[in-house]
Amino acid sequence: MERNVRATFRRVGQRDYETLLEQTVPSVLHVFPGDHALGGTRHTRDSLRRWFERLFLLFPELHFEVKEVAVRGLPWDATVMVQWENWGRACDGQPYANQGAHVLRLRRGRVIYLHEYLDSQRVAAVCRRLARQGVSEAAAEPVTDRHR
Repeated sequence: MERNVRATFRRVGQRDYETLLEQTVPSVLHVFPGDHALGGTRHTRDSLRRWFERLFLLFPELHFEVKEVAVRGLPWDATVMVQWENWGRACDGQPYANQGAHVLRLRRGRVIYLHEYLDSQRVAAVCRRLARQGVSEAAAEPVTDRHR
């Protein structure tokens, strides 16, 4: 499982988030902290796809280095914790870096819950800067959906 997690983070850093989406249930719960264009909670794979589209519009270059992966539970009901660092550039060319962790819940090998923990103020600062430059997605309301 650890090898799969590391490979998935590598793919996401290459903008291949469809691989991750294929591993989620249609009603996946995604939480990203903060009061900014990337913050909020999503309850579906489709809204998570829209979130990734916005993420890579705002941060077209974003690389991840997985520091540690911890797995608890069995393959049909597991919790995975991933500690990471990332770096890259925002769409205005300015460098960006952050660090954090993801907590994922898997049932029968599919992601049902994905919660990101990171320095949300760094993300908010980039969104404010990009919004001042006229990047409308940086000032947009968070991608959300109604819980079904």
